[in-house]
Amino acid sequence: MMLVDRECVRRLLDSEHPDATLVFVRGDCVVLPAADVDDAHKGLVIARRDEVVAQLPEGAPTDGMLDDLAVRLDNIVRDLGA
Repeated sequence: MMLVDRECVRRLLDSEHPDATLVFVRGDCVVLPAADVDDAHKGLVIARRDEVVAQLPEGAPTDGMLDDLAVRLDNIVRDLGA
């Protein structure tokens, strides 16, 4: 079972927050503004939107691209100890 899926990545990319950050909290992917990531959750940050966007070619990402990113981000969550 994946901890980060395509919809999680999509929520990060579509967030209204310019500094959107993907955080793994209590078994869920949560998108927060960077300023809302407190000290208790800094170690649970998976990625910032700008980092994820840098991995994508120009244009709208395909579902396949989002799935590939989800796999990479899922590996990061697992490395965090989830």
